[in-house]
Amino acid sequence: MLCAALLALSPVAQASTPQPITLKLLREGVLLSGTLKLSRSDELLGVWSSAGRARLMRCEPRCKVVSSLPVPGTLTVGPDARARVVLGGTFKVGQRVGLVFRLKNSQILSVQAVVTR
Repeated sequence: MLCAALLALSPVAQASTPQPITLKLLREGVLLSGTLKLSRSDELLGVWSSAGRARLMRCEPRCKVVSSLPVPGTLTVGPDARARVVLGGTFKVGQRVGLVFRLKNSQILSVQAVVTR
């Protein structure tokens, strides 16, 4: 419901995903893994799915939850990246999950991701 409301209120962001974004299964949630390319620098303010809001984390050298992540044109997230996005909840391998990325310039990016091991 929240995702639909956000999409209705804002224009869709001009972005591309050169490799698919996947969700790596954790004990109590999933970790986003992939690369997001924007046409200009921006700031990621949040990520949502039907399971709720994801936690944005900056890992330099230890991980800590932050309110936003800078996107200097390209943002790589994943287990070995400096930026991580973790979504809590119960997921199954092979499940498709709709994700909504909220950017500072009032744009929204909608992506489908698949849960993997």
